[in-house]
Order: sequence, then structure tokens, then C-alpha cells
Amino acid sequence: MLTDVIAAVATPPGRSAIALIRVSGRGCHAVAAKVLQPFNPQPYRRARRAKAVDPRTGEILDQVLYTVFAAPASYTGEDMVEIGTHGGLLVPAGVLAALFAAGARQAAPGEFTRRAVLNGKLDLIQAEAVADVIDAATPAQRRAALRQLDRGLSRRIEQLREQVLELEALVSYDIDFPEEDSGPVPPQRVEAAATALLEALRGLLATAADGEKLREGALVVIAGRPNAGKSSLFNALLGSERAIVTEIPGTTRDAIEAMASCGGFPFRLVDTAGLRESEDRVEKLGIEVSRRYLRAADLVLFCVEAGRDLEPEEKRFVEELGDRVLIVRTKADLVPIDELPPPEAAELWVSALSGTGLDRLRDRLAERAFSGLAGGGDLAELVTRERHRLALERALEEVESFVRARREGIEAAVAATHLRAAVAALEELIGVVSTEDILDRVFSTFCVGK
Repeated sequence: MLTDVIAAVATPPGRSAIALIRVSGRGCHAVAAKVLQPFNPQPYRRARRAKAVDPRTGEILDQVLYTVFAAPASYTGEDMVEIGTHGGLLVPAGVLAALFAAGARQAAPGEFTRRAVLNGKLDLIQAEAVADVIDAATPAQRRAALRQLDRGLSRRIEQLREQVLELEALVSYDIDFPEEDSGPVPPQRVEAAATALLEALRGLLATAADGEKLREGALVVIAGRPNAGKSSLFNALLGSERAIVTEIPGTTRDAIEAMASCGGFPFRLVDTAGLRESEDRVEKLGIEVSRRYLRAADLVLFCVEAGRDLEPEEKRFVEELGDRVLIVRTKADLVPIDELPPPEAAELWVSALSGTGLDRLRDRLAERAFSGLAGGGDLAELVTRERHRLALERALEEVESFVRARREGIEAAVAATHLRAAVAALEELIGVVSTEDILDRVFSTFCVGK
């Protein structure tokens, strides 16, 4: 199955200038030759013009451009052909059907990239980065994905793996020369190497909070009393009218969530029902949903109309949220200009109507939610997926278990099994050793043509 000739459209369906069809696998050149007339594979990596013909009927389907690649110099590491057809729905589908008739089969989701991993063209982290580049919705997400595609995180994992192997080599002397009183390697050297390894693992794991938040988006909940300008602020930050805005308190009955980019970073903005005591059953349900979002929020924008003081219950609410809250003075356009604070003031005054203060609010959100990255932090060595974090946590637990075993005087051969398990966790992370179920999980979210 791994050498079957596979084919798929690699571009989205719909009206477009061109569509790209990929064909890969042993024998794909012969399959393409049955559809493309004339077909000349050499010299490789040169675009040529041909007619795409149905091999069953001889019907001309399109005028195309095709490029031939020979293994291993291709995306998948196999023989490969890329065919550029006219866009739309009918033409690419017709050429793809002709390739199936010529002996290819439909590619599974992510199968081209999966073959690239299996053929050593990409490691598993790079393969995930391919999907992240495609899905990137903000500049910071794109930069992080491209750094991982360039093996930034992979190189760091390989360095950690080498550190574990070096520590394992030191311990092996205790196993090979048990008759020595202290072994040829001083215990202090083993202790120092283990300490450095633990610090390195913990340092990389510390990036997981920002990394996973960068990939999924920081959760920002907009809260406040009814009619405090929450929905207007939500719409203004999105740049579109997603929430209904009226002068009637209690208009928002449910939480509305949408993605937004602030300062180049991704945010999941949530507009919530106004916080107040209500007898309306539907509004009470909406307020309960709001409270659940508030408990999970990375940041809370607490909206208070400009020109009024906080009520006692609002002050208590803000105190309970602690450093997760930003007080936003809304409706600043209703306040005389000479009463507005200067731009550098601590309080955030905004007007959804005029746009005053919105850019400053976006920058503040980026600084608060991504404090380690907004100032130009390194995106190359960033743990962005739960799979990465769990593998690193396993490696860290094994190294910690090794250190405990050493201090408790457990036999060196037994203690060293923890180091072997740590190596296995790191190798699984980059795909040196990958079981089928791990590969299935990684590539199940890919599009068919990737």
C-alpha cells in the first residue's frame, strides 16, 4: 500500500485559474503516460505542455502543464508527477478520474506528507508544521510554523536526545565495571550531566503554555454589566458585525466566540451575556455560560462605561479575577476630548464607534497574553502541540526517575532503563520510532492533496 500510485487534487475546489493534481508512487510515470499526451519524463523537474486524455475513450479533457520528479528528489521521496489543469470543478475531477482509470488510487488524507516522513524527507514535527503553515491565521502562527518546518524544534529535540544518550554512556561504565569502587566516571560528573538535562527539558516544556496558546488562540472573554459596550467592542475588535448591538440591556443571551488577530497573535474572543441578577430563564442560562467562559479565560476585558465609577460588586469581581483582568473604559466618544487620559495612561479608554484606543488595546492584549513572545521571543524552539508536550513530559519523568534511582542506590543497570525510556519518548516525538496509530492521529486532520 505504501508504494501504490496515489493521486489527488492538491488545491481547493471551486472557480480558479488553475488546479494542481499530484501523482506519486512507484510506477506513477507509467500511469501519467496513459493520460498525458505527449508524455516525456526527462529531463526531470521541467514543466511541459500536454493534452490530458481519458485512457478509456480517448476524449481530450484539458490542456495541462506537467512536471516530472524522480525519486528521491521529490516532496514524497518517490517518483512523482504534478499536473496543472484549468480550475473549476469539472476539469480537475475529469483528469483525476482519468488517472484512476489508468491505475492510480485516491490518496488518503495527508498521505503525500506521510510518505515524505516514511521516506526520510521530513520528520514528524516538520510534517505537523506543514499543516500549521496551511492553517496559520496570524503572522505569529505562520512564523512559528515556518520555524518548525525549518527544523528549529526538531534540532532542539535531537540535542536533548544526544544529552540523554551521553548520560546513558556515562552510566554504562558503572554497568561494565561494577568491581570499581566508584567506577571510572566520578559520580559528580553523572549528577552534573543529569542536572543539565533536567534543566534543558524543563526549559523547553516551559514554552508549551505559550506555544499551545499560539496555535489555538488565547481565550479572551469580554465581560461587564448589561449595555456596557461589550458587543460593540467585540464587533470592533473583529472588524465585522457578529454580535447584535442595541440600547436594550440583556440583548446578548449567549456567548459568541470568534477568532481575531491582535498585534499579530491569535485570539479567541468571546462576547458574553451581561452579568446581573435576572429572573429571565434564558438570560440566566446565558449568564451561567458566561461564568464558565470566565473561569477558563486567559484574559478578561471588563467593560465599564467611561465617566462612571465601578460599583462595589464590580470591584469585587475585578479583585477575584486578579491579574487576568484588563479594565476597559468603553464609549470614550461620549466623553469630552479634554477629559480623556493621555495615550500613555494605564487605563484603556476605547470607542468602538470612532476606533479610539482600539490599536492600543490590541497591542496590550498581545503583550499580556503572549508576554514571552510579543517582545520578539524565539519561535524556533516552541512546543505548540499537546503531543509534543506529553512526549517531553514522559521524557522528563523518566530522567527524574533515573536521578531518584541513583540517589537511592539502585543498581546502575536498573536505573539506566529510565534513560532508555526517555530516549524512546524523544524519538517518538520526531518520528524516529513511530507506531501506526501515532501516524494515523497526526495525518487524520490533513487535507487529501497534502
